Amino acid sequence: MQNKAYNSLINSRRKRKFSKDTKIGELIDQFPESAPILMEIGMHCLGCPASQMETLEEAAMVHGIDCGLLVEKINAAAKAMGK
Repeated sequence: MQNKAYNSLINSRRKRKFSKDTKIGELIDQFPESAPILMEIGMHCLGCPASQMETLEEAAMVHGIDCGLLVEKINAAAKAMGK
């Protein structure tokens, strides 16, 4: 029974939607395929400590892009990959 609950938790995390409050570090850990999307907006320092604690909203603001569109693009990519 514990195995079934664990698998359910893992599957729910895999299909989690990301939000403006998602931290870059969490995003990269949970959906590493999002790195090219972030690099596309000019976020080339994904591994630096400061970016790990930055939210998608903060990153969008710093890079002058619409946060809603960034989150939408990330979620669409995750959905297309079945995550």
